[in-house]
Amino acid sequence: MSQVGVTGKMAASSPDSDLGSIDCFQNYTAPEVFVQGLAGQINQQDVEAIIRAQKQMLQRFEKTNEMLSNCNSLSATRFALAQKEFKKHTALLVDMKKDLDNVFKRIRTIKTKLSNQYPAAFTAAQEEVFKEEEETELANKNQELNSSESNNKRTSMSGESAQSGHSSKSERVEEMEQSSDGSRADNERRIKKTASSSSDSSSSPKLSSSSSFDN
Repeated sequence: MSQVGVTGKMAASSPDSDLGSIDCFQNYTAPEVFVQGLAGQINQQDVEAIIRAQKQMLQRFEKTNEMLSNCNSLSATRFALAQKEFKKHTALLVDMKKDLDNVFKRIRTIKTKLSNQYPAAFTAAQEEVFKEEEETELANKNQELNSSESNNKRTSMSGESAQSGHSSKSERVEEMEQSSDGSRADNERRIKKTASSSSDSSSSPKLSSSSSFDN
């Protein structure tokens, strides 16, 4: 009987609004109620802005993936063509090497035959060949020396021209200074002459006046 009285008192003390709020969540479980409470705290405008940004990023990523796939396909086709050409060139080089080996072998056999049949002529021909090679080497060395000497001369001439330019500039400066000094001296002389002439002219009237007084 005591428990029934306590529950009756609690029901009497609780307001109607609390009863209504509790009754509306009676059909939901505790996790659903918690999730709905969290959803009510989130701003829907921010969620929509995030979704739009994600869609834009998705579109950009799709475009970049398409461009990369096109680039990969083009590079694959060009790589296949380049690989074919490279194989052709390598085969050509191998054939050329084989031909050159055969040529050198034939030349060696011909040399051995000539050295066995005509040893004196073969040795003389070898000596002439060595002399020609030495002459060509000497000529190349002389050309290199001449070119280096010409380069050195050019550098020395450029240095001398620069020095002469500096000396000519200094000489011109000295001449300009001398001419300025001469002009200054001439001006001073002219000033002195004008001063002396003015003094003479001033003294002449004094003499005339004194002569008149004497008379």
